[in-house]
Amino acid sequence: MARPRTERSSHSGVAQLLEAVGPLQPQRLVLTILGNHARGFRLVWSGGLVELLADFGFSSGAARVALGRLVQRGYLARVKEGRRVHYRLTNDGEHLMTEGDRRIFSFGTESATGDTWTVVWHSMPDEERMKRAALARRLRFLGFGPVQDGTWVSPHDREREVVQLLIDLGATDYAGVLLGRPAKTLDFGSLISRAWDLEQIEDRYRAFISSFGRYAEPAVQRRLDDRDAFRVLTLISDVFKGFPSTDPEFSPDVMHGASRSNAVETFHGVYEALAEPAQRHFDAVAVSSVAVARPRRSRS
Repeated sequence: MARPRTERSSHSGVAQLLEAVGPLQPQRLVLTILGNHARGFRLVWSGGLVELLADFGFSSGAARVALGRLVQRGYLARVKEGRRVHYRLTNDGEHLMTEGDRRIFSFGTESATGDTWTVVWHSMPDEERMKRAALARRLRFLGFGPVQDGTWVSPHDREREVVQLLIDLGATDYAGVLLGRPAKTLDFGSLISRAWDLEQIEDRYRAFISSFGRYAEPAVQRRLDDRDAFRVLTLISDVFKGFPSTDPEFSPDVMHGASRSNAVETFHGVYEALAEPAQRHFDAVAVSSVAVARPRRSRS
């Protein structure tokens, strides 16, 4: 979805960063912001969320539509406190954030050895197309690649995650899971190239490092005010969480590059450095007095 152009500050290059990142999706951006700053069922003022989204180029109308759709999807709950409307993550929203954290913050820490692969195949009737779409999204987030309709592979042992996913979606009657290893006597490269575009993955990592690498430098971090720290942290989080859906985490000898490790190091360095000032800005803009006392989630 294209962003409308709005007047932005060019301070510390954040305006150029917004342009480099490209189009943003408002619902996804809301979940990124709340996942970073509003866990533990904190109440967040709707007007503050609208103001925060305006910093990324979204109109008030577009922001409120995004919030309404997240309520419809069951990830947000609308709470009225006097004349003010607030939002908080629901149980489903908290669960989504917890599962996302587990994947995102462990991503890149262990490359696939290729000893155990996971194969998932499913055959869902047309009336279950919503489940089928949800399953595809979640399998991609776990690093699976599609080799043909209804068949997905991962170079990791993902039995626990996939079985739980099938249970959560109520799709166990339509799917199967198999663990195994490729035959060593055959070239497996053609299947890998069908399931993943490794060159495109490498290009995305290089673009990520080009866009965000400077914000890993302490001198640049010190020049950011709280508002810019919030914008940089939101953008780097939103972009980085797309990598688990595209990169199966093959070992460097398969990927032929060190861009993933550089990107992971950049993300964690920027996140740790900017989390505190970004939280200050979020609280100042979007957290009313009724929500300040609610506990904040720890990354530990």
